Amino acid sequence: MNPPSFELDEDGYPTDEQLGAVEKWPYEDCEGLAEYVCNLWHFENWAELRDWKKDEFGHEYRELRLATAGWSGNEDIVSALNKNMMFSMLCWQSSHRGGLHIYHIRKLTQKAS
Repeated sequence: MNPPSFELDEDGYPTDEQLGAVEKWPYEDCEGLAEYVCNLWHFENWAELRDWKKDEFGHEYRELRLATAGWSGNEDIVSALNKNMMFSMLCWQSSHRGGLHIYHIRKLTQKAS
């Protein structure tokens, strides 16, 4: 997928084109979507894509932690993520009062032919 640039609008908000790309991003590239979102995020230290680790079942995943800081542009990005049905169903882990949203992006495995 060729996403729109990371250039925000004149007020520092994500553009409609960028939000649309988040909503329509293919589920086969959840990690790419997480990286894209981190690059759009206002207050860059409040968006973190952590290194790979394993859950209690041995599945590998990366955790995407987003804290909106109440900023409406970041809230718009989270809303676009939630409208991406497959990403939301596959990756959403939890949301917390104060604007913290956590997603687990599992490593996709290839089936043997």
